[in-house]
Amino acid sequence: MLSVFITCALLIILYATVWYGIAVYKQRNDVADIAWGLGYVFICFYLFLFQSEAPISLLLYILVTLWGLRLSIHIYARNKGKTEDFRYKQWREEWGKTFYWRSFLQVFLLQGIILLIIISPVIFSTTVAEQNFSSITLISVVLWGVGFFFQAIGDYQLKVFTKQRKSKEEIMQTGLWKYSRHPNYFGEILMWWSIFFIVLPFDNGWWFIISPITITYLLLYVSGVPLLEAKYKGNTAFDSYKQRTNAVFPWFPKK
Repeated sequence: MLSVFITCALLIILYATVWYGIAVYKQRNDVADIAWGLGYVFICFYLFLFQSEAPISLLLYILVTLWGLRLSIHIYARNKGKTEDFRYKQWREEWGKTFYWRSFLQVFLLQGIILLIIISPVIFSTTVAEQNFSSITLISVVLWGVGFFFQAIGDYQLKVFTKQRKSKEEIMQTGLWKYSRHPNYFGEILMWWSIFFIVLPFDNGWWFIISPITITYLLLYVSGVPLLEAKYKGNTAFDSYKQRTNAVFPWFPKK
């Protein structure tokens, strides 16, 4: 098992380095957001070709590839024709002369490490010889589908709203966004918990709970909700929306 993880780690470092080169050439670090989903697709493709074609592993490749391709295509379409994302632009200004080496370490290489942690249940599955579908597999796939729905539909609804709104001060508060300030993040969290549940029945499968815990923590407390909501500081419409609507997990808004 260790050899598979080491190989994937080396591939991810190579992958991160290539995308860092693209970022330097393009002079925009937000290409890392496009690379994020495609990195999972890349590792799944490698595992399929050289590691395992067992049924559970194949299922995981399909689920992760669907998620990764949709997300990267969505981000590419969203960023096309626009300037660099405000979060990366802020770091570009703050880091000054250290920008290039910090970009490699704190954006691309760090993202690669996180990628390895989150995709670890899929890598682990390739080391399991006997794989059989069970009721847990079916329930997990259904939950994954719910998560995919929340992320894909949430992203689509926000895309439509962004094109139609008259002012950047307007806040998305309809559709899935009526019940969660970040329904797309809820979807992503649910999908990765579902992938963990698929490998949980395997011996030592519970070790890989680190995957959904990591993505949940990052989206709730680090690179997701806090960074995005910081730009709405002082927006009274958002403050009111925030008081009555859950951050991530969908529920009926407070009156």
